[in-house]
Amino acid sequence: MQLIVQELGSMFVGAIPTMILFIVLVLAYQFLIQGPLTATLKRRRELTEGAMEAAQKAIAEAETRTSEYAAKLRQARAEVYKIREQRMKQWNAERDSALDVARKASAQKLAQAKAEIEAETASARQAIQASAGDLAKQVVRAVMPVSVGGAS
Repeated sequence: MQLIVQELGSMFVGAIPTMILFIVLVLAYQFLIQGPLTATLKRRRELTEGAMEAAQKAIAEAETRTSEYAAKLRQARAEVYKIREQRMKQWNAERDSALDVARKASAQKLAQAKAEIEAETASARQAIQASAGDLAKQVVRAVMPVSVGGAS
């Protein structure tokens, strides 16, 4: 048994440089690789999250601008429609006034033409009435023989 303990003791003594080398290697790994790698990953995650937040802010700002542009576009369209409506009303008013002037002028010409026709009709009636007696005599002479009716 003592031999086993001596052998184990000599093995532990022989393993001490290996254990020291292992501990130094673990510490070197921790300080040289693990620490900087963890810091780099942490910084990378922060930058990624920062970029994500910046992208979300940019998206929100773009949505805000889009809604503002849409509102301005609606307002501009409303103004265009309002101006168009005003022009249509103005053109309709001008057309209506031109039609009114034309109607009045045509009504005046019609009344004047009626008056001229009535005047001509009246003068024609007077002429017919004035010559009615002569015409009746001519008709009687043409229809009736000279011996019956009259003297020439």
